[in-house]
Amino acid sequence: MRLAVPDLVSNSYFPAIAAVELGYLRDEGLDVEWELLFPVTDAAIALREGRIDYLAGCAHAPLYADSTWGEQKLLAALAQNMYWFLVVRPDLDITRETLAKLHDVRIGAAPGPDLGLRRLLEAEGVDLTGAGVTIAPVAGVAGDVSFGVTAARALEEGRIDAFWANGMGTEVAVQRGVGKVVVDARRDGSAHSLYTFPALMTTDRTAAERPDEAAAVTRGVLRAQRELRRDPSLATKVGTALFPEMEAGLIAGLIERDGPFYQPAISPEAVAGLAGFARATGLTDRELTYDDIVAAGARDLWQAS
Repeated sequence: MRLAVPDLVSNSYFPAIAAVELGYLRDEGLDVEWELLFPVTDAAIALREGRIDYLAGCAHAPLYADSTWGEQKLLAALAQNMYWFLVVRPDLDITRETLAKLHDVRIGAAPGPDLGLRRLLEAEGVDLTGAGVTIAPVAGVAGDVSFGVTAARALEEGRIDAFWANGMGTEVAVQRGVGKVVVDARRDGSAHSLYTFPALMTTDRTAAERPDEAAAVTRGVLRAQRELRRDPSLATKVGTALFPEMEAGLIAGLIERDGPFYQPAISPEAVAGLAGFARATGLTDRELTYDDIVAAGARDLWQAS
């Protein structure tokens, strides 16, 4: 079986990676290999086409493969709430309260996540074109292990003025003194936080034809969530094997900080936020329902967990 993630050196999809690396999926009797497939928009197409079996990515990713949502289902939340940060140059005179004044900046953002930032800024009153705000991928990321870490490097080198990325890229930029956090979307406290979330997903066909396998994959990932909440130091074991030295040293702290958000349940409120975001941004014109988005029987697994 093939499980894809769009970003490796990150806390965003870490429970899925940890489920493989810590042997939790093997304990379920599964032979699963993970692979890096960036950007998540391409990964969603690969899932629809059967080139991968499972995807750990942003919850709105299926709409890049099919604007009607199509035959893909979310199995569990890897964590709650939209999980990216807006990080800017330290000398940029912008705060969360003055976000509407953002102007003449180059913001690095990956395809897929970028839509969350565009919607957030527009909702805050930023006229992206009129204010001279450009949002685009960071050159040199394709095939790299982490968009966020590469974005932090680009910010340090002055190739961009800000970036929108995961907690790891944010922490690297802050630790190096090259960036400051303006928006923490997960903890924002506004409707923005409910635009999307990291999720484990598969196709209707896989869920229908191999239900025991889909349930076993989900159980393994949920076990990783529980164990990481219980003992964040487990993340260091995984990080040491896969990450550069600095990032390996940071991962356990990020996992501990985000531990309260590592909950698998996908609430009706989360689905309503996701569906509203999808319509508002033009990803779909459908009125998506809970049953359209979430796999049948998934709630039983969350409750058992």
